[in-house]
Amino acid sequence: MTRRHWLALFRLGFGGLGLAALITQYQFNVANIPGYVPLNFFSFFTVESNIIAAVTLLIAGIVALLGRRPRALDYLRGAATIYMVITGITYSLLLRNVEVDTAVVWVNAVLHYVIPVVMVLDWVMDLPATRITAKQAMVWLIFPVAYLAYSLIRGPIVDWYPYPFLDPRPGGYLPVAIASVGIAIGGVAFALLLAATTRLRKPNSPPTRAK
Repeated sequence: MTRRHWLALFRLGFGGLGLAALITQYQFNVANIPGYVPLNFFSFFTVESNIIAAVTLLIAGIVALLGRRPRALDYLRGAATIYMVITGITYSLLLRNVEVDTAVVWVNAVLHYVIPVVMVLDWVMDLPATRITAKQAMVWLIFPVAYLAYSLIRGPIVDWYPYPFLDPRPGGYLPVAIASVGIAIGGVAFALLLAATTRLRKPNSPPTRAK
């Protein structure tokens, strides 16, 4: 098989694994948690970012087979990679010892460890030919900011928060602000790093395309 076929197989395989993990966890929650609120499941950043990552991998895998990818796909890959890195690092630093909505062991491993690593590897293995500026990279962070606003607005309405560090009830909004700023700084730093890597592709090293 050619390189593009291996790349397509890598993306389609892990994209399918991500979707399988999400479906498995949702079915487990519905079956085992009395009065479970489905919207809560989709209110986790982990779930939302993994949905984006899985869809991105599946699209990118199909495109790798069919022909040259559109420029928009590289922006989507960048966004998905950042969201998964935020997911993986935040979980490792703040949530590893906290009970969250991923009770199935293999699902927890896939959503918090495997897919974040996969997205970084996918980016490194197939860097965009189009250079992404620092200003353009900041657009990737609109979604995490919108997610924070959504969580803090919805939280008091339904009396539920997806993560302890977003819950102001125990200690007020100062700890929430500190955690949010810390995550934001990390997100900005990684977005800039990701944008910088788009200047590494050599002129004679085109992106994956059909042969």
